[in-house]
Amino acid sequence: MGIVTLKNISKLYPSNQGNIYAVQDVNLEIQAGEFYSLLGSSGSGKTTILRLIGGFEMPEQGRVLLGDEDVTQQPPYQRNVHTVFQKYALFPHMTVTENIAYPLTVEGVTKLEIEQRVTEAIETFRLQGLADRKPNQLSGGQQQRVALARALIDRPKVLLLDEPLSALDAKIRQEVRQELRELQKLTGITFIYVTHDQEEAIALSDRIAVMHDGKVEQVGTPSEIYNQPASLFVAKFIGKANLFTGKIINSRTVDINGYVLDIPELKSQNPGDQVTIMIRPERLQINPRTLRDQEITGKIVNCTYIGQTREYQVQTSMGLLNITKLATGTDYAIDSIVEISWSTKDCVVLFN
Repeated sequence: MGIVTLKNISKLYPSNQGNIYAVQDVNLEIQAGEFYSLLGSSGSGKTTILRLIGGFEMPEQGRVLLGDEDVTQQPPYQRNVHTVFQKYALFPHMTVTENIAYPLTVEGVTKLEIEQRVTEAIETFRLQGLADRKPNQLSGGQQQRVALARALIDRPKVLLLDEPLSALDAKIRQEVRQELRELQKLTGITFIYVTHDQEEAIALSDRIAVMHDGKVEQVGTPSEIYNQPASLFVAKFIGKANLFTGKIINSRTVDINGYVLDIPELKSQNPGDQVTIMIRPERLQINPRTLRDQEITGKIVNCTYIGQTREYQVQTSMGLLNITKLATGTDYAIDSIVEISWSTKDCVVLFN
């Protein structure tokens, strides 16, 4: 059994059209020590799941377990779970030291132990020199570290993080993201992280649950989610993808606008079945030097330079192909006729 388990969880909210499901029949098992992300767009149900785990919401159906203990009806203060909110919720009238010490003060921990643990936390979270400052005297990144220090000072079993980086600018966000991952490894505490940012989820997580319309579309490692999406929604939502609709010819070939594509391991062998084929842009090569499984001629219609990479759009008989390649190689001009190739193993077949 995991450290957090959701069994057949459903949560309803009232609306003008009647009750609607924020979360419907969700089952999740999160292991101790994992960095686990709930990834989805606004309204997907990810924050509701976080609130159900934290005890801020009660489900209409199902159970929430921490280890083997059923905590479904327990209030937040009875669960060994802490939350870092999007806006950090620091006490504005307290110093950094007082904010960090607050959970220990409430628990009645001795003054000497509080001093020792707060000193350790200030060092761990690189807050030296800031102990006497108040939140309005701190940068966004510093406030986030204080919020994390306060949440972890009494060593909870699970830390819930509700889009804690969304208020930071891009550069600081990347720096704090790395710090967050290192902190999780250092403490070994289970982090459950809510985000709408797929890059963030892929960079941070051991496993990801992709949410859509209150349901879990797929659970897997970042590599599994990216390379073997379980549904058309996940393929579209995670990263960039070339998606083509075709019809099965036989057990190993698909017709896409008259182009015959080899797929050695089709899950369905019924001629005429419609399928979607996904190929990631970085899997395609332009004018390859080595022979590959599939090849098609096309014309470059657009090129975008993005720092380390170039993104090409190539018109082919299959349709428009999006291709990503390192900017250090050959730069192909608009209207160039090129050969595009890929390996059949890089094609993902989706039936929904």
